[in-house]
Amino acid sequence: MRKYIGDKKFYLMVLSVAVPIMIQNGITNFVSLLDNIMVGQIGTEQMSGVAIVNQLILVFNLCIFGGVSGAGIFTAQYYGCKDQKGIRDTFRMKLLIVSFITAVGLLVFSVFGIRLVGLYLHETGNQSSLDMTMLYARKYMRIMMVELVPFAMIQVYSGTLRETGETMLPMKAGIVAVFINLILNYILIFGKFGMPALGVEGAAIATTVSRFAELAIIAGWIHRNTEKNPFIIGAYRSLRIPSGLVGKVLVTGLPLMVNEALWSSGQAVLMQCYSVRGLSIVAAFNISSTISNVFNVVFIALGNSVGIIIGQLLGAGKMEEAKDTVRKLMFFSVGGCAAIGIILSFAAPFFPMIYNTTEEIRGLAARFIIVSSLCMPLYAFVNVAYFTLRSGGKTLITFFFDSVFVWVVNIPLAYVLSRFTGVNIIPLYFFCQFIDIIKCVIGYVLMKKGVWMNTIIVKSADE
Repeated sequence: MRKYIGDKKFYLMVLSVAVPIMIQNGITNFVSLLDNIMVGQIGTEQMSGVAIVNQLILVFNLCIFGGVSGAGIFTAQYYGCKDQKGIRDTFRMKLLIVSFITAVGLLVFSVFGIRLVGLYLHETGNQSSLDMTMLYARKYMRIMMVELVPFAMIQVYSGTLRETGETMLPMKAGIVAVFINLILNYILIFGKFGMPALGVEGAAIATTVSRFAELAIIAGWIHRNTEKNPFIIGAYRSLRIPSGLVGKVLVTGLPLMVNEALWSSGQAVLMQCYSVRGLSIVAAFNISSTISNVFNVVFIALGNSVGIIIGQLLGAGKMEEAKDTVRKLMFFSVGGCAAIGIILSFAAPFFPMIYNTTEEIRGLAARFIIVSSLCMPLYAFVNVAYFTLRSGGKTLITFFFDSVFVWVVNIPLAYVLSRFTGVNIIPLYFFCQFIDIIKCVIGYVLMKKGVWMNTIIVKSADE
């Protein structure tokens, strides 16, 4: 077991990276849960409209994440060999990438947003509920489009900080932002302290303001503390990037960006497949996914930690240490998530009770949560495998491992079961999630072979 369990020093090192990310994501998801509950207090249609729009915005968010992640692989390795010019160049690359993705995202939401929302609205005999859901979705989307801009810039700045070893500042900024969001939600959704009750529009305004606040904190700190962040000196003097690096980032990063786009759109299509069983499924799935996300921060943070820690070890040429670290992180992540999944499965019936909705939706949500809790060890294994492969620049493999699998396996399975069979929605959802066991087998084989053990950077010349 010594091969799989590290010593005290090892876990302190891992947790020093993972815990700040875990806390930030945990608080963010917990406040999202409170947001969800607040919106749910004003009606099921409002909650469903917001859930559909957020599912679509998730596609944009993950495209941004994928776009900056390709350059981020290089950032982590440049930091590993103490190359500030390389970090600066990758920072500029991220700026150009997110600018392009944001422009495309705004165009898509402006032209096709309402039609995309309409794909989720299926019900028999209750047209008024569909109309109200569409109305609230339109109101929410119109304001949330503004939020896309600060979100994109936050990923550029906070991602670079994490990749260069500074995880505390993004965590602190995230904590401040979510509390701003929470307070403004309470004031604007329900009309407290003399403000008008804006409902879903209030929720959108609160989220947008909190994003701008988070960006101001992170960017302001970086620009004020140039001695700690020398890469930012002259970063905006020009956007010139060595052509060789541009080519490498695009070759490495394009599969990542396409992967995130296809994976997130695949999740949206999966939700659409589930939605054909009725609007109540959309509401229940929204509740379950929001609650599950609070617990999923463990394997998500550990996956991010793998990307950062292994990227730095590979950049420093410490191959055997990287291999040993991955094995121990995998064991830690899967074991921890198995324990958390057991706790979540027992608590599942109680969480939906805090929502102001029907008993049918509460019951469905509880069963969705139980399915997610049973699959948590699978999610943890797949997540560590994904970030391990990515840290060594094997982004084409991760493309097939992640998004191609969703479109070739998960979606056809969900489409056939939801439209051509009478299988109940709960076993249907279980089948579509547990099929990821195939990815676990593939991931294990790829990691065992060590195909990810690569150094992908060349140290830049000093300016």
